[in-house]
This record gives sequence, C-alpha cells and structure tokens, in this order.
Amino acid sequence: MKKSPSKLKLPGKFDPQARWLAGYFLVTMLVLWGWQEFFGQFSVRTIPYSQFKAHLERREVTEAAVKQDEIVGRIVPLASRQTNAAPAVTQLNAADSQPAEVPQGLKRALAETKPFLFRTVRVEDPDLVKDLQAAGVEYTGTRPNALSEFLLAWVLPIGLMVLVWSMLARRFSAASEGVFGIGKSRAKLIVDRNTGVTFNDVAGCDEAKQELREVVDFLKNPAEYQALGARIPKGALLVGPPGTGKTLLARAVAGEAGVPFFSMSGADFVEMFVGVGAARVRDLFKQAKEHAPCIIFIDELDAIGRQRGVHVGAVNDEREQTLNALLVEMDGFEANTGVIILAATNRPEVLDRALLRPGRFDRQIVVDAPDLDGREAILQVHARNKRLAPDVSLRRIAAATAGFSGADLANVLNEAALLTARRKAKEITQRDLEEAIEKVVAGPERRSRRLNAEEKKRVAYHEVGHALVAAHSPHADPVHKISIVPRGRAALGYTMQLPNEDQFLLTRSELFCRLCGLLGGRAAEEVIFGEVTTGAQNDLERATALARQMVAMYGMSERLGLANCAQRPAQFLAGPEAVLQRDCSEQTAREIDEEVKSLLDHAYVKAKEILTENRAQLERVTAELLTRETLDGPEFYRLVGKEMPRSKEPVPPLPVAGAVTPAIGNGATPSTGQLQ
Repeated sequence: MKKSPSKLKLPGKFDPQARWLAGYFLVTMLVLWGWQEFFGQFSVRTIPYSQFKAHLERREVTEAAVKQDEIVGRIVPLASRQTNAAPAVTQLNAADSQPAEVPQGLKRALAETKPFLFRTVRVEDPDLVKDLQAAGVEYTGTRPNALSEFLLAWVLPIGLMVLVWSMLARRFSAASEGVFGIGKSRAKLIVDRNTGVTFNDVAGCDEAKQELREVVDFLKNPAEYQALGARIPKGALLVGPPGTGKTLLARAVAGEAGVPFFSMSGADFVEMFVGVGAARVRDLFKQAKEHAPCIIFIDELDAIGRQRGVHVGAVNDEREQTLNALLVEMDGFEANTGVIILAATNRPEVLDRALLRPGRFDRQIVVDAPDLDGREAILQVHARNKRLAPDVSLRRIAAATAGFSGADLANVLNEAALLTARRKAKEITQRDLEEAIEKVVAGPERRSRRLNAEEKKRVAYHEVGHALVAAHSPHADPVHKISIVPRGRAALGYTMQLPNEDQFLLTRSELFCRLCGLLGGRAAEEVIFGEVTTGAQNDLERATALARQMVAMYGMSERLGLANCAQRPAQFLAGPEAVLQRDCSEQTAREIDEEVKSLLDHAYVKAKEILTENRAQLERVTAELLTRETLDGPEFYRLVGKEMPRSKEPVPPLPVAGAVTPAIGNGATPSTGQLQ
C-alpha cells in the first residue's frame, strides 16, 4: 500500500518546530545576559563622589574597580569593625552638635554600620590613584565588556526596530493583506490525510464519486492509464445546488489522493488593486508545479470565472485579468504536467465559455439533490455518532424529505438531537425526527401566538378544507397531518401531504388536483362563513404560479396549443418561487392571463363542490381539530370514512399548504405548488 508523504515543506520555509527552538534559544540567551548585567544593580548602592572621598579618607573603602565612567567597590564602615559602637555614636553626636561644620554626607557616612557595595560616577580627579594607594585600597582597572557593548549598541536597537516594524507590518497586513506578500497565493496546502473525510463519508452522489475516483486513481497509478494512451484530465468542475456536497467531495479527494492538495476560494484572488489576482494565480500554479503531482481546489469559481464583457476602449478590470491568467495557466503555451484543477460552483450559467471548454475543465460533474436511496445513505452517514432508538426507520425519514440536499438532511438529524436533549431523553426517537422535519420545513411551533376563538375557528375550517379536497380528489397526495398550531413567521396552521413515492413526471390531472387542494382552504371559508380572509394569500400565489406554468410552459391549454411562451431562469438560480420570463407577444400574454384565470376558476368551483357535498364531514373534522389542535393521517381518514392510501414505504408527512404557508426553503419541494 502506498503511503502518503508525511511531511512536505514549501521552499524557503523553516520547519515550525525548528523555528520554535531557535526562538526559544535566543530568548534564553537574552534573559541570561540581562540577569547578569542588571541583577547586580539592585544590590549596589549609588553614592555621590564626595561621599566616596569621605569614606576613602577614613580608610573605609576596601575594594575598588576603576572603570571608564564609574567606580564600583565595597565599603566597610568603621562602626562595623568595632566591637563596641559607642565611639562611633559619640562621634556622630559630636557632629550633630556642630551641624554647620560637618557635611550632611559625612553624617550619613558616620551613621553606616554595615558593609555595602557602592557605585559612584567618576569625575576628573588626578590624585585618585594616590589616594587609593594611601588608603591601602585593593583597586584594579577594568576594560569595557565587548559582548555587553555589542548587545547594547547594536543588537538591542536593531531588535527594537525589527519588533516595531513587525508590529506595523501586521497592522498593514490585517488591513491590506500585507505589503510585501500582496501578490502571494493564499492557498492552504494539505499534505496529509488530515481532512477527516474520505469517499466512505460521502453518500448520495455515486456518479460524482466514480468520476473523482478515476482522477485519484490516475494520480496514484498513472502508468496503467498512460499505457493505453490516456491522459489525465486537467480540470473537473463540480456543479450543483447549494448544500449538495461539492466541497465535501473535494475534501474527500484530498483525503484519498495522498498527494499535496491546495485549497482556496475564488474570492481570495480578488483584490482592490488591479493585477493582484493575476499575480496570485501565477504564484499558485508556481507552487503547485513544485509539488507536482498535486491537486488545486478552487471553491466558488464563479467569483473569478464570470463571462467577460465587451468593452470599448482601454479596460483594466481586475476580475477579467485574473480570469485571463487562470485560462493561460490551465491550458496555455506551457503544459501543467501533474497539476489537476478541481472547482465547485452552483452558478455554471455565468461562467465564461473559454473556461468550460475541453482542455481546461474536461469534466463537468453534476452533484444534484439525492434520490430516495441517496437520502437514506446520507442519513446513515450523519447518524453514525447519534444515539437512535431501535424503532427509528431512516428509510421513512428519507421518503419524507424529497428534494432535501445533504446539508438539509444533516440539519434534520441535528435538530432531532437538539429536540431529544431538550426533553432530557437518552435516545432519538422516530417522533423526534418527524418533528425535526416539520421544524426545518415549516419553522418552530409558536404556541405563544394566541388566536381568539373566531380566528382559530376560521383557521381550522381553512386547513380542513385543504385536507378534505385532497381526500376526495383521485390524483391528490395523501394527507398525513393537519394542525392549527402556528409555526414559523407567518403560518397559522398547515396541512401535510406526501406523495407515495418520488415523482419525476406529473400528469395534467395530478396538477389540476393540486390546484384544487391549494384553493380548498379559501373555498372552505366561503362555504362556511360566506366571506374570505387574507389567510389564503400564499395559497393563491402558488396556485397562480402553477397554473401559469401549465398554460405557458407545459402546453396544457387547448387555446394556446403547444407553444412555449415562458422561460425559466437559469437552472441553479431558480428558487422555489422563481419568476418566469415571458417569451411571447402582448396578445399571447393576454390570452395566457385569460387561460390562467379560467383554470383557477374551474379548480375553485371544483373545490367548492367537494366541500358542499361533504359539508357534514367538514363540520365533523373541524370540531375534532378544534378540540385536539392536531390530527394525524389515519385519524383524519377515519373521520371522513375513507381508507388512507398506503405507500410502498410508510413515511412521515411533509408540510405543503397552510392558512398562511411560509416559503418552502432548504431545497425542499412541496407536493402541491410549482412543478420543480
């Protein structure tokens, strides 16, 4: 088995441990020198030169070292030499009786009784040596310490200058990313399998993993491919909606390849200074060639790879220069042997065509939302470190989360763990997972939002209207839950429906039943109260969008025929509520509006007919809902006298409609609403 390199260093860089040892040694030497030079100063007394002369005259100076600028030595007062201190005291008292004749320095000198070390500043005194000899002092001369003078005169000032400069450089670096390293690449070099992620940790995108496995295998065993005349792809572009695992796949490649892996974001190239991005691109590829074979990963490629514009006159655009440098480095005059580029983006439609041609990004790997089996595999990966109850069925959770990305599924399991911890339980149950799905899709429960009796009654009839129309529509998705507990920012209640299996095609009858279900809440309000409220605003918005797609895009109108009169936004820019772009004349647009209105009117009439014919069921289910606030699917179908449709895999519900239904985010696709 081939081992990955354990340590790789960039040229000109010291090992971090060696730098730490060198710094530690330098600091230790400076501390020892400072200890030797300055510690003695705390035990040495500084005295005036006149006092030194007074001690010298009384022969109290026993040792002296004459330096260039000072004199140091030891003084032993006469009082300390006598066994009886009375004569000294008498002399001191005599000095006190004649203060005008005895100097203050002499009085302090006479008062000393203990030996001490002294230091005095040397003054011009030609008779100093004679006085020392006359007093019998053991004296010597000293020459300056070369090491101390060198450290004080050169090392210390230079060290202070370097310290101040480094502090200023760090300040400038924080503001403008350094003065000298502004053109350097910020790529992080990963040389070991320390990402913690391998292909075993990535689930739900088997095709993408297979494509990347070939790249990794080519790096490990290039001879097998070269023998057949195959060449390694220069680049692979990971394309997909947010949260589907593009960056996770790149981390898995870093963990599997066993070669140096450079990772950086597209935004790291862009600066306010023109030319910096191009310089960083060149520096990145220079480092990569020195470590070939290696992999470069650029996240959010659209930050620097957008379509270049056509300008008149001189243009000095930073992003375009960065893109030009990247194009040349990927496939220019000089080949990049052994350097593979991985990039990720969720907006491939804005990338420059020159960047996507063969020879640069040879492969475009689609990382889409996972299917049922993929969602189950992703849930199993994220459930490894979580305590699940024995009755938990991840298959049911996977079936209940159609349209969820890998990040959404990880969030569901995390929310379930938080809910379990909140109720002080030891294991995550199936109920916790179902509540987590409801929280992710519709928002948390808001029991603090209190509705008065009249409003609560209207919300109950509204939600039961959704459910009852769906139950009596032949092609509608089964109802799994009804609730009048407010959730999220706007939902006062919600009705949950879930398809029996993943659907990739929908018939006109199925779409018409969805329209009826969306309008069932407003129809119930009109049947019971004779007037409507603002609670159906979101239902009308989604029903109108679905009807417009049926007429303008799917060719489901006999009046307009097969003409496609609208266009979707770019694939990965289109959200759940994306606005269609009109592609027709004013006359055709007017006919589309008329057809949409006619389709909505027919669906509304159909919903009112169902509710009028089943008025008794509407009253019975609403009364039960007002009492319990929540009804599950089996209980609802028992009240209406019907058998609940069963799917191949029993699954929990998914919110689809409500009194004021919030926008479905996180990649989830509601079972009634716009066809995605």
